[in-house]
Amino acid sequence: MVHLTRKEHFNAAHRLYNPKWSDGENETVFGKCANKHFHGHNYNLYVTVKGEPDADTGLIVNLKELSIIIKSKVIDQLDHKNLNLEVDLLRGKIPSTENLAIAIWNELKPHIKGCTLHSIKLFETENNFAEYFGE
Repeated sequence: MVHLTRKEHFNAAHRLYNPKWSDGENETVFGKCANKHFHGHNYNLYVTVKGEPDADTGLIVNLKELSIIIKSKVIDQLDHKNLNLEVDLLRGKIPSTENLAIAIWNELKPHIKGCTLHSIKLFETENNFAEYFGE
């Protein structure tokens, strides 16, 4: 079994805020990330697939094709968007890195062919990331 990873990048804004809570409660839990004027991140997305190399190509997936899938199904929906206001795949959810990683998995999984989606690793900052294995 071989694991292969494709890295992509996007920029997006969000606000961590639970509408059931007061502004004070949100500030206590989310700190400056609850800023009512939003804030942005330069996200790095790592999509890892797994499988056995094809006997004819030596590949488990064509990385160019994988990149096209990631861009069309995920990056085009997220890049330079407000995750709270403009992104349907997060509608009704707090746009945390954790929820975003799960949403990206759900968007990509049906489109990965010939191998298996193994994980989504999403870096919000160089120090903070979420990793999801579809569990």
